[in-house]
Amino acid sequence: MLLIGYGNPGRGDDGLGPAFSESMASRSLTGLDVDTDYQLVAEHALAISGHDLVIFADAEIGGAKAYSFREISPGAPEVLGSHSLVPETVLALCETLYGARPKAYVLGISGYEYGDVKEGLSKKASANLADAEVFFLGWLKQQAASKLVLPT
Repeated sequence: MLLIGYGNPGRGDDGLGPAFSESMASRSLTGLDVDTDYQLVAEHALAISGHDLVIFADAEIGGAKAYSFREISPGAPEVLGSHSLVPETVLALCETLYGARPKAYVLGISGYEYGDVKEGLSKKASANLADAEVFFLGWLKQQAASKLVLPT
């Protein structure tokens, strides 16, 4: 399983994705590979091609709750450039270039302060990050439990 947290920590709450992935990396969770970046790029297609499951973690603007979690599928880009791809486009590139189609989810963590150049998360975004971490750790436990095979 691969977790990619992305965003710009120098833009306030835009750093939620990297904060999340760094927090998960510090836990050294078995079976979880972690990547942190400023943005998604075409090279991420190669990284995800070697995994059965990928989670993209990013800041979410205007979220109704602390976080959202949804499954996604490969999607064609409106414009394909070399900067700032969306997860669906990275999945489409993975499928096209490497013949791989991992199951994929987006974890959007609600943020509020993006405009100024500043390090650190707002208090509300930090609370949302903590809620997203609790959710994700529980989700990982469910994933692990579903893979257990009972002896017959």
